[in-house]
Amino acid sequence: MGFFSEFKGFIFKGNILDLAVGVIIGGAFGKIVSSFVADVIMPPIGVLMGGVNFSDLKMVLKEGIAATATSPEVAAVTLNYGMFLQTLIDFLIIALVIFMVLKAYNNTQKKKEEAPAPPPAPSAEEVLLGEIRDLLKKG
Repeated sequence: MGFFSEFKGFIFKGNILDLAVGVIIGGAFGKIVSSFVADVIMPPIGVLMGGVNFSDLKMVLKEGIAATATSPEVAAVTLNYGMFLQTLIDFLIIALVIFMVLKAYNNTQKKKEEAPAPPPAPSAEEVLLGEIRDLLKKG
């Protein structure tokens, strides 16, 4: 079997394709949640906290230096904790949604397991003994 045919067999296995679709959908879902947090959740929280824009929250560790004729501009060194808060909220929402999906999935699996199993079919000996009993009742 050649290299390309082995690679083709690997790529077209169902689990690999399912995984790829899951990763792509997960990435898109992450972008949706990030936008939801940044554009819907954080602005009202910022207004409630006195007009704070969380993406602007930062602590300056070292001031920047403006450009001069002899030296280039040096950017300020900052600790952007506002962006960290937004990312943390993104994570918590994604984790909550995944938890709820897995919980719903596990509940459906438990219901399938809880369904009573049908009684086992009688063995050949039991069937034969039943037929003998029925014949004795007639006779």
